[in-house]
Amino acid sequence: MTEKPTAAKKYIVRLSDEERERLNALINAGKHPARKLLKARILLKADISDAGEGWSDSRIAEAFDTSTDTILRTRQRLVEEGLDAALAYKYSPASARPRIFDGAAEAKLIALACGDPPKGRARWTLQLLEEQVVELKIVDRASDNTIGRTLKKTLSSPT
Repeated sequence: MTEKPTAAKKYIVRLSDEERERLNALINAGKHPARKLLKARILLKADISDAGEGWSDSRIAEAFDTSTDTILRTRQRLVEEGLDAALAYKYSPASARPRIFDGAAEAKLIALACGDPPKGRARWTLQLLEEQVVELKIVDRASDNTIGRTLKKTLSSPT
């Protein structure tokens, strides 16, 4: 069986002595987020400088139980943006769902929930609130689940 040739790595990790010391100190001292520690360990193992170990991506992935894509992204951020960026969590606002209730809509929902229930009802239900916020054009759409989470967050509940 012939071995498949590996492509040359586009993002090569070469750490300076100072960067290596900083990563080792990060791993060995204090409490840090697991994601940050994983990235530090990846960079130390991927380092091909004289003091580095120069492990392959597949070996690193197996050792740390992570994906080779995570290793590639960590290498890329180190090369393109530097050590601090490679260790930092990159939040993407595009990945989060936009909120249905902004501050004004939330205030209207709370006022509605704290007000008198519709005629013939003893109290507001989440389904009634769901129908009302759409009917009153407070929001375009909402589920009873969303209403419940919003009211729970604000410590208001229909009574």
